[in-house]
Amino acid sequence: MIRILSGIQPSGVLHIGNYFGMMRPALQLQDEGEAFYFIANYHALTSLRDPALLRENVRRVALDFLACGLDPKRTALFLQTDVPQVTELTWILSTVTPVSRLELAHSYKDKVARGMAANAGLFTYPVLMAADILIYDSDVVPVGKDQKQHIEITRDIATRINEIYGDVFKLPEGRTQATTEVVPGLDGQKMSKSYGNTIDIFGEEKELRKRVMSIVTDSAPVDAPKDPDKSTIVQLYSLFASKHELAEMRERFEKGGTGYGDFKKQLFEKLWEYFAPMRKRREEIQRDKSYIDDVLAQGAKRANAIADQVMARVRKAVGLT
Repeated sequence: MIRILSGIQPSGVLHIGNYFGMMRPALQLQDEGEAFYFIANYHALTSLRDPALLRENVRRVALDFLACGLDPKRTALFLQTDVPQVTELTWILSTVTPVSRLELAHSYKDKVARGMAANAGLFTYPVLMAADILIYDSDVVPVGKDQKQHIEITRDIATRINEIYGDVFKLPEGRTQATTEVVPGLDGQKMSKSYGNTIDIFGEEKELRKRVMSIVTDSAPVDAPKDPDKSTIVQLYSLFASKHELAEMRERFEKGGTGYGDFKKQLFEKLWEYFAPMRKRREEIQRDKSYIDDVLAQGAKRANAIADQVMARVRKAVGLT
């Protein structure tokens, strides 16, 4: 059975870009193998400096993941910090990782270019990510296009360790999810908390409607034909609608006679309907005060059992026993 590993940062409220980009593919993979999904609170420290907010976000991510269909009987859900061996492995990996390799990381350069402080944590982020992956002997890591390079770096680091110390690590395979390339935000850019252009999964109805109605469009009048291929509304609608419903919207775009406001209302209704069962499940989970703690504790227990085995192997290989 293959082992699947994925993580999500608790750096803010989860939005539909997170859902279609990481969460839904991860939930579908529960049927393919042994899944380990962690909430990356170590990683979040590179950008989030509010302790109370970090704790709140961690709980919200766990709640939302469970509400969206994560089955704790099949899948281990746990906090990154509940597996302390990952930081020990990060140090060991860092001793063989060339600085020049990290300097080429797209994510680091992009974040610094957008104004984030160039701290050492942000720079060595790929090494911690490599430790996250390698410490569970992961076979498959579902990633978005923007994370693909991190899998390449992980494989490079693992290969370097194997060349120096023998057969220590399994080389993981990245699985790119095509949907991560087509989830635009309110302004047409990739949906991201950093851009403030998100539509939250479990936002209040009034606020969600307001956000959907604020999607940026061109100034085409109501009667004019509109290009569905250039519309953020159509792109988002395609995530929720059937093929027939999507074809019908595209036809109405091309025909003219319908304003963008009406299309946005149609998108909101479909979005609200899509997440309705998950909102119900979320309310049920919130009524059980101990459920999330129990799930995370059980997930951490399963994760630590594997991490202990891998670290024993690593320590012996590098001479730390």
